[in-house]
Amino acid sequence: MIPYWLSRTELLLGAETVGHMMEHHVLVVGLGGVGGICAEMIARGGVNRMTIVDADVVELSNCNRQIPALHSNEGRKKAEVMAERLKDINPNIQLRVLPMFLDAEKTEELFRHNHYDYAVDCIDTLSAKVAFLKTCLAHQVPVVSALGAGGKVDPSQVQVADISKTHQCKLAQAVRKKLHESGIYTGFKAVFSPEQVDQSRVIVSEKAFPKKSLIGTISYMPAIFGCVCASVVLRDIMKPSGTK
Repeated sequence: MIPYWLSRTELLLGAETVGHMMEHHVLVVGLGGVGGICAEMIARGGVNRMTIVDADVVELSNCNRQIPALHSNEGRKKAEVMAERLKDINPNIQLRVLPMFLDAEKTEELFRHNHYDYAVDCIDTLSAKVAFLKTCLAHQVPVVSALGAGGKVDPSQVQVADISKTHQCKLAQAVRKKLHESGIYTGFKAVFSPEQVDQSRVIVSEKAFPKKSLIGTISYMPAIFGCVCASVVLRDIMKPSGTK
């Protein structure tokens, strides 16, 4: 039975497709500007089982771009704030909430005892991002990776491509380089923009830990990246098994 709140989606896609999507389990890691809206759009799309992961807390500097970021939520864990939102959208959602930082060991543990139909990488630290992508590939879990949205303002340049086809994005370049060291050159979709970043809008700051720098952002760009990532997941899982 398709719940009434999904009636407009059912009108668009049909009951069989929506019912098929409701059976999937999607993992979203990183709930900031990209990941927060991505997780929400996946839940609003009808996915009925999700695991969300993020160790970070809401800071007021997040309010210009992040779904969980409100003044009333300052200091709260983003994973807990997003869990409340997703349950308010779909009270019947089966939700696993993990407010933790993923290193290589924890990433492997995350996959060892759980099956995911799709994963979304919205991680903003390189080592954790690469470890997560490698684990997804090792476990044959389809994954889409969000690359650099910071410092960019033109939504018309956002693209989806295999990681091997990404270009003119420093984060994409760094990810490819690390994956190449493990013999990985292709195999998953990435959301990226080749728009050039004004380097004067990037500063070195201790506040960026564990990263080394902060980059300027505008409200809509991380959200657009997140919505495009969600669209990749939803469009892929709505297809009958075995089709591309």
